[in-house]
Amino acid sequence: MPSEFPKKAIHGGKILEMRRRFKGSLLDVSASMNPFVPEFTCAYNHDDLAVYPDDSYAELKEKIARTFNRNVDEICVGNGSAEIIRVFCKVTDGKTCRIDMPTFGEYSLSARLAGKTVIQNAKADIRFICNPNNPTGILTPRDDMLNLVQEAEDTSSMLFVDEAFMELAEKDESISDVRSENLFVMRSITKCFTVPGLRFGFGFGEPELIEKIETARTPWTVNAFAEKYAITAFDHYEELKESAAKITEERNWYTAEIEKLGLSCYPSQVNFITIRLGKPASEVWAKMLEHGISVRDCTSFELPECIRVSVETRDKNRRVLEALSECLH
Repeated sequence: MPSEFPKKAIHGGKILEMRRRFKGSLLDVSASMNPFVPEFTCAYNHDDLAVYPDDSYAELKEKIARTFNRNVDEICVGNGSAEIIRVFCKVTDGKTCRIDMPTFGEYSLSARLAGKTVIQNAKADIRFICNPNNPTGILTPRDDMLNLVQEAEDTSSMLFVDEAFMELAEKDESISDVRSENLFVMRSITKCFTVPGLRFGFGFGEPELIEKIETARTPWTVNAFAEKYAITAFDHYEELKESAAKITEERNWYTAEIEKLGLSCYPSQVNFITIRLGKPASEVWAKMLEHGISVRDCTSFELPECIRVSVETRDKNRRVLEALSECLH
Protein backbone atom coordinates (compact mmCIF):
# COMPACT_ATOMS: atom_id res chain seq x y z
CA MET A 1 0.00 0.00 0.00
CA PRO A 2 1.19 3.58 -0.65
CA SER A 3 2.59 5.39 2.42
CA GLU A 4 0.08 8.19 1.88
CA PHE A 5 -3.26 7.00 0.60
CA PRO A 6 -4.02 8.69 -2.75
CA LYS A 7 -7.17 10.62 -3.55
CA LYS A 8 -9.68 9.51 -6.18
CA ALA A 9 -9.06 10.54 -9.76
CA ILE A 10 -11.20 13.35 -11.17
CA HIS A 11 -13.42 12.53 -14.15
CA GLY A 12 -15.86 14.27 -16.45
CA GLY A 13 -19.30 12.97 -17.28
CA LYS A 14 -20.85 13.77 -13.89
CA ILE A 15 -24.05 14.85 -15.56
CA LEU A 16 -26.44 13.27 -13.03
CA GLU A 17 -24.68 14.98 -10.14
CA MET A 18 -24.59 18.28 -12.04
CA ARG A 19 -28.30 18.15 -12.88
CA ARG A 20 -29.13 17.57 -9.22
CA ARG A 21 -26.96 20.50 -8.19
CA PHE A 22 -28.21 22.94 -10.80
CA LYS A 23 -31.79 21.66 -11.02
CA GLY A 24 -32.15 21.95 -14.74
CA SER A 25 -31.41 20.40 -18.10
CA LEU A 26 -27.70 20.43 -18.90
CA LEU A 27 -25.92 19.72 -22.15
CA ASP A 28 -23.02 17.46 -21.19
CA VAL A 29 -19.96 17.84 -23.43
CA SER A 30 -17.51 16.72 -20.75
CA ALA A 31 -17.60 12.95 -21.28
CA SER A 32 -16.76 12.56 -25.01
CA MET A 33 -19.11 9.90 -26.33
CA ASN A 34 -19.86 8.96 -29.94
CA PRO A 35 -22.64 11.27 -31.24
CA PHE A 36 -23.14 9.07 -34.31
CA VAL A 37 -23.50 5.67 -32.63
CA PRO A 38 -24.68 2.71 -34.75
CA GLU A 39 -28.35 1.94 -34.28
CA PHE A 40 -29.36 -1.52 -33.10
CA THR A 41 -31.46 -3.16 -30.42
CA CYS A 42 -30.45 -5.62 -27.74
CA ALA A 43 -33.23 -7.71 -26.24
CA TYR A 44 -33.08 -8.67 -22.57
CA ASN A 45 -35.35 -10.86 -20.49
CA HIS A 46 -35.52 -11.85 -16.84
CA ASP A 47 -33.95 -15.24 -17.55
CA ASP A 48 -30.70 -13.40 -18.28
CA LEU A 49 -30.64 -12.29 -14.64
CA ALA A 50 -31.84 -15.52 -13.05
CA VAL A 51 -28.44 -17.22 -13.28
CA TYR A 52 -24.86 -16.15 -12.63
CA PRO A 53 -22.89 -15.02 -15.68
CA ASP A 54 -20.38 -17.48 -17.10
CA ASP A 55 -17.27 -16.23 -15.30
CA SER A 56 -15.05 -17.47 -18.13
CA TYR A 57 -17.10 -15.25 -20.50
CA ALA A 58 -16.42 -17.79 -23.23
CA GLU A 59 -19.05 -16.59 -25.71
CA LEU A 60 -18.08 -12.95 -25.22
CA LYS A 61 -14.37 -13.64 -25.61
CA GLU A 62 -15.00 -15.71 -28.72
CA LYS A 63 -16.87 -12.76 -30.25
CA ILE A 64 -14.00 -10.40 -29.36
CA ALA A 65 -11.47 -12.91 -30.73
CA ARG A 66 -13.26 -13.05 -34.10
CA THR A 67 -13.63 -9.28 -34.25
CA PHE A 68 -9.97 -8.54 -33.52
CA ASN A 69 -8.34 -11.71 -34.89
CA ARG A 70 -6.93 -12.72 -31.51
CA ASN A 71 -6.95 -15.96 -29.53
CA VAL A 72 -9.38 -16.37 -26.65
CA ASP A 73 -6.55 -16.92 -24.15
CA GLU A 74 -5.13 -13.50 -25.13
CA ILE A 75 -8.28 -11.66 -23.98
CA CYS A 76 -9.34 -10.38 -20.56
CA VAL A 77 -12.55 -8.58 -19.64
CA GLY A 78 -13.52 -6.19 -16.88
CA ASN A 79 -16.13 -3.92 -15.37
CA GLY A 80 -15.03 -0.99 -17.47
CA SER A 81 -11.48 0.01 -18.34
CA ALA A 82 -10.85 1.27 -14.81
CA GLU A 83 -11.05 -2.22 -13.32
CA ILE A 84 -8.63 -3.58 -15.88
CA ILE A 85 -6.13 -0.83 -15.11
CA ARG A 86 -6.40 -1.56 -11.38
CA VAL A 87 -5.93 -5.30 -11.80
CA PHE A 88 -3.10 -4.89 -14.31
CA CYS A 89 -1.17 -2.76 -11.82
CA LYS A 90 -1.83 -5.30 -9.08
CA VAL A 91 -0.56 -8.37 -10.95
CA THR A 92 2.42 -6.94 -12.85
CA ASP A 93 5.96 -6.86 -11.52
CA GLY A 94 7.90 -3.63 -11.44
CA LYS A 95 8.20 -0.83 -8.94
CA THR A 96 8.16 2.22 -11.21
CA CYS A 97 5.55 3.46 -13.70
CA ARG A 98 6.15 6.13 -16.32
CA ILE A 99 3.03 8.23 -16.78
CA ASP A 100 3.61 11.43 -18.74
CA MET A 101 1.07 14.19 -18.16
CA PRO A 102 -1.35 15.29 -19.38
CA THR A 103 -3.19 11.97 -19.52
CA PHE A 104 -5.94 9.85 -17.93
CA GLY A 105 -5.83 10.03 -14.14
CA GLU A 106 -6.65 6.39 -13.41
CA TYR A 107 -3.18 5.21 -14.46
CA SER A 108 -1.44 7.11 -11.70
CA LEU A 109 -4.06 6.28 -9.08
CA SER A 110 -4.03 2.56 -9.90
CA ALA A 111 -0.23 2.45 -9.86
CA ARG A 112 -0.07 4.16 -6.47
CA LEU A 113 -2.75 1.90 -5.01
CA ALA A 114 -0.59 -1.05 -6.10
CA GLY A 115 2.39 0.42 -4.25
CA LYS A 116 4.26 1.52 -7.36
CA THR A 117 6.17 4.78 -7.80
CA VAL A 118 4.95 7.12 -10.55
CA ILE A 119 7.52 9.10 -12.55
CA GLN A 120 7.46 11.23 -15.70
CA ASN A 121 9.74 11.39 -18.74
CA ALA A 122 12.18 8.79 -17.46
CA LYS A 123 12.82 5.07 -17.85
CA ALA A 124 10.57 2.85 -15.75
CA ASP A 125 9.49 -0.76 -15.34
CA ILE A 126 6.05 -0.01 -16.80
CA ARG A 127 5.02 2.74 -19.18
CA PHE A 128 1.42 3.87 -19.70
CA ILE A 129 0.36 5.49 -22.96
CA CYS A 130 -3.13 6.59 -23.95
CA ASN A 131 -3.52 6.54 -27.73
CA PRO A 132 -5.27 8.67 -28.85
CA ASN A 133 -4.39 10.60 -25.73
CA ASN A 134 -6.96 11.85 -23.27
CA PRO A 135 -7.27 14.85 -22.95
CA THR A 136 -5.30 16.18 -25.95
CA GLY A 137 -6.70 13.87 -28.63
CA ILE A 138 -3.22 13.49 -30.12
CA LEU A 139 -2.77 10.20 -31.98
CA THR A 140 0.65 8.54 -32.00
CA PRO A 141 1.18 6.76 -35.35
CA ARG A 142 1.41 2.97 -35.43
CA ASP A 143 5.08 2.98 -36.51
CA ASP A 144 6.02 5.08 -33.48
CA MET A 145 4.04 2.78 -31.22
CA LEU A 146 5.81 -0.25 -32.67
CA ASN A 147 9.12 1.43 -31.83
CA LEU A 148 7.94 1.75 -28.23
CA VAL A 149 7.05 -1.95 -28.18
CA GLN A 150 10.55 -2.74 -29.42
CA GLU A 151 12.01 -0.47 -26.74
CA ALA A 152 10.02 -2.31 -24.07
CA GLU A 153 11.32 -5.63 -25.36
CA ASP A 154 14.90 -4.36 -25.42
CA THR A 155 14.70 -3.09 -21.84
CA SER A 156 12.56 -5.94 -20.44
CA SER A 157 9.92 -3.43 -19.40
CA MET A 158 6.14 -3.43 -19.92
CA LEU A 159 4.14 -1.13 -22.20
CA PHE A 160 0.47 -0.54 -21.36
CA VAL A 161 -1.46 1.07 -24.24
CA ASP A 162 -4.97 2.41 -23.71
CA GLU A 163 -6.85 2.52 -27.02
CA ALA A 164 -10.26 3.38 -25.58
CA PHE A 165 -10.85 6.06 -28.23
CA MET A 166 -9.20 4.29 -31.19
CA GLU A 167 -12.44 3.29 -32.94
CA LEU A 168 -13.36 6.97 -33.24
CA ALA A 169 -9.98 7.96 -34.68
CA GLU A 170 -7.81 6.19 -37.29
CA LYS A 171 -8.39 2.53 -36.47
CA ASP A 172 -5.51 1.44 -38.71
CA GLU A 173 -3.08 3.08 -36.26
CA SER A 174 -4.02 0.55 -33.57
CA ILE A 175 -1.52 -2.02 -32.28
CA SER A 176 -4.18 -4.34 -30.83
CA ASP A 177 -2.99 -6.99 -33.30
CA VAL A 178 0.60 -6.97 -31.99
CA ARG A 179 1.74 -9.89 -29.84
CA SER A 180 4.54 -9.32 -27.35
CA GLU A 181 5.30 -10.42 -23.80
CA ASN A 182 6.04 -6.75 -23.11
CA LEU A 183 2.76 -5.32 -24.37
CA PHE A 184 -0.78 -5.01 -23.04
CA VAL A 185 -3.46 -3.19 -25.07
CA MET A 186 -6.74 -2.10 -23.50
CA ARG A 187 -9.97 -1.33 -25.35
CA SER A 188 -13.50 -0.31 -24.39
CA ILE A 189 -16.99 -0.04 -25.86
CA THR A 190 -17.93 2.86 -23.57
CA LYS A 191 -16.95 5.70 -25.90
CA CYS A 192 -17.60 4.21 -29.32
CA PHE A 193 -21.06 2.82 -28.52
CA THR A 194 -21.98 5.57 -26.02
CA VAL A 195 -22.74 3.25 -23.09
CA PRO A 196 -20.85 4.67 -20.07
CA GLY A 197 -23.55 3.35 -17.75
CA LEU A 198 -22.94 -0.23 -18.90
CA ARG A 199 -19.30 -0.63 -17.75
CA PHE A 200 -17.40 -3.00 -20.02
CA GLY A 201 -13.75 -3.03 -21.03
CA PHE A 202 -11.40 -5.64 -22.44
CA GLY A 203 -7.73 -6.10 -23.16
CA PHE A 204 -5.15 -8.07 -25.12
CA GLY A 205 -1.90 -9.55 -23.86
CA GLU A 206 0.18 -12.70 -23.65
CA PRO A 207 -1.72 -15.67 -22.14
CA GLU A 208 0.35 -15.74 -18.93
CA LEU A 209 -0.47 -12.10 -18.14
CA ILE A 210 -4.11 -12.55 -19.15
CA GLU A 211 -4.46 -15.51 -16.80
CA LYS A 212 -3.19 -13.39 -13.91
CA ILE A 213 -5.61 -10.57 -14.70
CA GLU A 214 -8.54 -12.95 -15.04
CA THR A 215 -7.66 -14.59 -11.72
CA ALA A 216 -7.25 -11.32 -9.82
CA ARG A 217 -10.37 -9.56 -11.11
CA THR A 218 -13.66 -9.79 -9.24
CA PRO A 219 -15.69 -12.92 -10.10
CA TRP A 220 -18.68 -12.29 -12.42
CA THR A 221 -17.38 -8.77 -12.90
CA VAL A 222 -19.22 -8.26 -16.21
CA ASN A 223 -22.94 -8.39 -15.49
CA ALA A 224 -25.43 -10.18 -17.72
CA PHE A 225 -26.75 -6.98 -19.31
CA ALA A 226 -23.26 -5.73 -20.17
CA GLU A 227 -22.22 -9.13 -21.55
CA LYS A 228 -25.26 -9.45 -23.80
CA TYR A 229 -24.98 -5.87 -25.04
CA ALA A 230 -21.27 -6.28 -25.83
CA ILE A 231 -21.87 -9.49 -27.78
CA THR A 232 -24.52 -7.69 -29.83
CA ALA A 233 -22.42 -4.54 -30.26
CA PHE A 234 -19.50 -6.41 -31.80
CA ASP A 235 -21.83 -7.48 -34.63
CA HIS A 236 -21.95 -3.76 -35.50
CA TYR A 237 -18.29 -3.01 -34.97
CA GLU A 238 -17.54 -2.25 -38.63
CA GLU A 239 -20.26 0.42 -38.62
CA LEU A 240 -18.01 2.51 -36.39
CA LYS A 241 -16.03 3.45 -39.51
CA GLU A 242 -18.97 5.64 -40.51
CA SER A 243 -19.03 7.17 -37.02
CA ALA A 244 -15.34 8.02 -37.25
CA ALA A 245 -15.76 9.63 -40.68
CA LYS A 246 -18.63 11.82 -39.47
CA ILE A 247 -16.67 12.80 -36.35
CA THR A 248 -13.65 13.80 -38.44
CA GLU A 249 -15.78 16.05 -40.65
CA GLU A 250 -17.54 17.67 -37.70
CA ARG A 251 -14.33 18.04 -35.66
CA ASN A 252 -12.59 19.87 -38.49
CA TRP A 253 -15.49 22.33 -38.76
CA TYR A 254 -15.73 22.72 -34.99
CA THR A 255 -12.00 23.36 -34.53
CA ALA A 256 -12.05 26.06 -37.21
CA GLU A 257 -15.02 27.77 -35.52
CA ILE A 258 -13.31 27.66 -32.11
CA GLU A 259 -10.19 29.23 -33.58
CA LYS A 260 -12.35 32.05 -34.99
CA LEU A 261 -12.98 32.99 -31.34
CA GLY A 262 -9.27 33.71 -30.97
CA LEU A 263 -8.54 30.44 -29.20
CA SER A 264 -6.15 27.61 -30.04
CA CYS A 265 -6.72 23.87 -29.77
CA TYR A 266 -4.61 20.76 -29.37
CA PRO A 267 -4.46 18.89 -32.71
CA SER A 268 -7.10 16.29 -31.87
CA GLN A 269 -7.73 13.28 -34.07
CA VAL A 270 -10.66 11.92 -32.11
CA ASN A 271 -14.12 12.93 -30.84
CA PHE A 272 -13.12 15.73 -28.46
CA ILE A 273 -11.18 18.99 -28.58
CA THR A 274 -9.06 20.49 -25.82
CA ILE A 275 -9.11 24.29 -25.98
CA ARG A 276 -6.42 26.63 -24.68
CA LEU A 277 -8.24 29.53 -23.01
CA GLY A 278 -5.45 31.78 -21.76
CA LYS A 279 -7.35 32.13 -18.47
CA PRO A 280 -8.34 29.80 -15.58
CA ALA A 281 -10.45 26.93 -16.82
CA SER A 282 -12.44 26.92 -13.58
CA GLU A 283 -13.82 30.38 -14.39
CA VAL A 284 -15.00 29.38 -17.87
CA TRP A 285 -16.36 26.07 -16.53
CA ALA A 286 -18.54 27.96 -14.05
CA LYS A 287 -19.75 30.46 -16.65
CA MET A 288 -20.61 27.68 -19.11
CA LEU A 289 -22.75 26.04 -16.43
CA GLU A 290 -24.76 29.25 -16.25
CA HIS A 291 -25.52 28.67 -19.93
CA GLY A 292 -26.63 25.10 -19.17
CA ILE A 293 -23.48 23.43 -20.54
CA SER A 294 -21.06 21.15 -18.70
CA VAL A 295 -17.53 21.20 -20.14
CA ARG A 296 -14.46 19.39 -18.80
CA ASP A 297 -12.18 21.57 -16.69
CA CYS A 298 -8.71 20.17 -17.49
CA THR A 299 -7.01 21.36 -14.31
CA SER A 300 -6.78 17.77 -13.05
CA PHE A 301 -4.81 16.94 -16.21
CA GLU A 302 -2.29 19.65 -15.20
CA LEU A 303 -3.79 21.94 -17.86
CA PRO A 304 -5.31 24.66 -15.65
CA GLU A 305 -6.09 26.99 -18.57
CA CYS A 306 -7.76 24.41 -20.80
CA ILE A 307 -11.21 22.92 -21.21
CA ARG A 308 -12.19 19.84 -23.18
CA VAL A 309 -15.40 19.61 -25.21
CA SER A 310 -16.77 16.59 -27.00
CA VAL A 311 -17.59 16.70 -30.69
CA GLU A 312 -21.36 16.48 -30.89
CA THR A 313 -23.95 17.00 -33.61
CA ARG A 314 -23.86 20.37 -35.41
CA ASP A 315 -26.71 21.95 -33.45
CA LYS A 316 -25.15 21.07 -30.09
CA ASN A 317 -21.73 22.26 -31.23
CA ARG A 318 -23.24 25.59 -32.28
CA ARG A 319 -24.82 25.94 -28.85
CA VAL A 320 -21.44 25.40 -27.19
CA LEU A 321 -19.79 27.91 -29.51
CA GLU A 322 -22.39 30.58 -28.76
CA ALA A 323 -22.07 30.09 -25.01
CA LEU A 324 -18.27 29.99 -25.14
CA SER A 325 -18.18 33.24 -27.11
CA GLU A 326 -20.29 34.95 -24.46
CA CYS A 327 -18.20 33.51 -21.61
CA LEU A 328 -14.96 34.87 -23.06
CA HIS A 329 -16.18 38.47 -23.16
